[in-house]
Amino acid sequence: MSVIRIGVLGGSGLYKMEGVKIIGEEAVTTPFGEPSDKFMIGQLLTEGGGVLEGCELVFLPRHGVGHRFSPSEVNYRANIFGMKKLGVNWCIAVSAVGSLKLEIERGNVVLVDQFIDKTYKRESTFFGNGVVGHAGFGDPVCGTLKNYLADSCDELGVTVHKTGTYVNMEGPQFSTRAESELHRSWGASVIGMTAAAEAKLCREAEISYAVLAMATDYDCWKTDEEDVSVAAVVATLTKNVANATKVVAHVIPKIIAHAGDHPMKGFMASSVMTAPDAMPDATKAALEPIIGQYYK
Repeated sequence: MSVIRIGVLGGSGLYKMEGVKIIGEEAVTTPFGEPSDKFMIGQLLTEGGGVLEGCELVFLPRHGVGHRFSPSEVNYRANIFGMKKLGVNWCIAVSAVGSLKLEIERGNVVLVDQFIDKTYKRESTFFGNGVVGHAGFGDPVCGTLKNYLADSCDELGVTVHKTGTYVNMEGPQFSTRAESELHRSWGASVIGMTAAAEAKLCREAEISYAVLAMATDYDCWKTDEEDVSVAAVVATLTKNVANATKVVAHVIPKIIAHAGDHPMKGFMASSVMTAPDAMPDATKAALEPIIGQYYK
């Protein structure tokens, strides 16, 4: 029986989620440097105390254990390349965000389906060094996985907003009030510092990616209360973790039951512009997990 590997990106404590048995860890080397930490491999426990067959979870704390890397320092390419190298075809990103809309309250889940990327320090493509690729990104998350997460939230009674635009700022500082009002004027839903690069790289790696965004604060636009702070984010995030872990555990059987190939399989088949005989051997070898099935 083949095993489906499902990636989970988030905080350093997610792999300790209730109902998961950790069976090992993997240190992965990549052409793009070191990932944020070792990848923890886990199995989902059943109500009877056994394990859910046919599935393994691959956990990675995007900021490293102990939150050592700022959003600008996270090696997104190594993280996603490592997931791909470990056989991950589905990836759930759990992300703390600030709400830009009154109706998105603290503790609510937002299933992001669009991004506005304002970052300028991120390496967010595997391509370059003689191999040029252009991935389609009009719909930047996997709609199938997003719908599975939406159904899971509904079935668990978790308050969820099933659409939303995520502004990805560079950070590490939080927004000015003028910036926050600008983002609101764009109709954006939430603001965060990490997800856009992950989404771009997962698309190039043909990994079905979706964001489980957890609202922790109102940024700084809501002037009748204190501005966002680390203390406020951590306090709300601690409460949110229980919902996040419940949703992640609940969605796994839906992914396992998915009929046919995962939705992003074959997406990059016609996205590379460089002629095969013009590709440098070293770059082609480095990108083997990404494009090797198309260019031998």
